[in-house]
Amino acid sequence: MSDVLTGGCQCGAVRFRVEGPPGMSTVCHCRMCQKAFSAPFGASVSVPASQVSWTRGERKRFLSSDKVARTFCGDCGSQLTFEGANGSRNIALSTCAFDDPSALPPTRQGGAESKLAWLDGLYALPWPTEATTAAQEAKYGPRISRQHPDHDTDVWPPA
Repeated sequence: MSDVLTGGCQCGAVRFRVEGPPGMSTVCHCRMCQKAFSAPFGASVSVPASQVSWTRGERKRFLSSDKVARTFCGDCGSQLTFEGANGSRNIALSTCAFDDPSALPPTRQGGAESKLAWLDGLYALPWPTEATTAAQEAKYGPRISRQHPDHDTDVWPPA
């Protein structure tokens, strides 16, 4: 794995760069992470704050408790960080905000008290068939994605 990792929000208004090896990668099932990520769990990677540079845009900040701040893109709402409310030496960046989240597999879990019971059966659910995929295409028609690509760009959005 490279010691330089990049990422950002869905719309591309906020981008970051991490120089140095990532730390612990965690999946957290606690209710606060569920709400912050609007998902069954939050996935994040801890890195020293000194290794993170924000290369585009400004983050919005929400104090989710007296000890923790969460940051996100003010344009698209993408969850970006979990960090100490008064600053800290480490910062947890949202795993799926990285351009290659598959390079950062989780190494531990937390928040078992709020884990959704239906997660255990998730991979037994059927995957879409060609017919269901075609039905979705027919329902919504062709789409133009406004999602930022999974790499740095000089300018975003494109002209």
